[in-house]
Amino acid sequence: MKPILIAECCQNHNGSKETLKRMIHAAAESGADYVKIQTIRSREVTFRQRFEEGVKDASGKQLAIKRPYQPEVDRLSKLDLSLDDEAWFVLECQRAGVVPMTTVFTRSGLREVRDMGFEAVKVASYDCRSYPLLRELAQYWSDIVVSTGATYDAEIERAAEVLKGKDFAFLHCVTLYPTPMDQLHLRRMGFLRRFTAKVGFSDHTAPASTGLWATKIALALGATHVERHFTVLGPAETRDGPVSITPAQLRELRQFADLPRTARMALVQKEYPEWEKSLGQAFRPLSDVELLNRDYYAGRFAAKVGGRDVFNWEDVDLDVTSRS
Repeated sequence: MKPILIAECCQNHNGSKETLKRMIHAAAESGADYVKIQTIRSREVTFRQRFEEGVKDASGKQLAIKRPYQPEVDRLSKLDLSLDDEAWFVLECQRAGVVPMTTVFTRSGLREVRDMGFEAVKVASYDCRSYPLLRELAQYWSDIVVSTGATYDAEIERAAEVLKGKDFAFLHCVTLYPTPMDQLHLRRMGFLRRFTAKVGFSDHTAPASTGLWATKIALALGATHVERHFTVLGPAETRDGPVSITPAQLRELRQFADLPRTARMALVQKEYPEWEKSLGQAFRPLSDVELLNRDYYAGRFAAKVGGRDVFNWEDVDLDVTSRS
């Protein structure tokens, strides 16, 4: 089976349906298998006091990042897609001949899109340990892709148990934006193969400085899936632009991915002799920055049910809570 390429549109559409249409068709024409959006709702951003100013200890060590609530809501509200937009996205992907996919960030968002026709669903690494979310996703989708970058080994093992019997893939990633080449830890994919034969890589490197080498090395190491942020705009025109690839770069990855695995590795060894620095460790502690990101992004969104926030890891019956 040839590797699956996932073009992650994220918010690179800047809230424009016309830009998103361009992205879908450019990704399809450049060789993407899946095109993905994010089921993000600005109304589901949570207020958490410690992120209003950030938290430091007496020595000055950062304990929580500064990411105030209202500016985040204001920023995301300009990027919201409506339910009609999301339903249109599914049809437009089908017209373009690619698999429509979304990342679900809350259980209420899941329920809004579950019958729209999305053929695959993604779970962000901060929700790999949100087992109630995983269980509910598994009721409606068989093609499930889960990022694992911000997750501990035992949490990944339990996530695999929850998804047992489903056609799921684990993606390695590193939650540093952008990720330096010497901190990729691609050996981690070997650990993930303990749980599923479908193991890939979600790449957050910066193409302007490191090209496509991180993705190519992962493909040479046998990644079955690779995900890249994708844009048809300039790198400075969107928040994720610096870690996003263009249609031409996606086409280059498609051509590389279609080579036999031995040919992929031969090219990597010839053209990027320092490739082994990307291997890192299969088992490692998360860095301080990764832990800070884990603290913020886990719980960044929550279902608003019954006058309260219901986080994805809470084993709560949403129907009962909505009536309380």
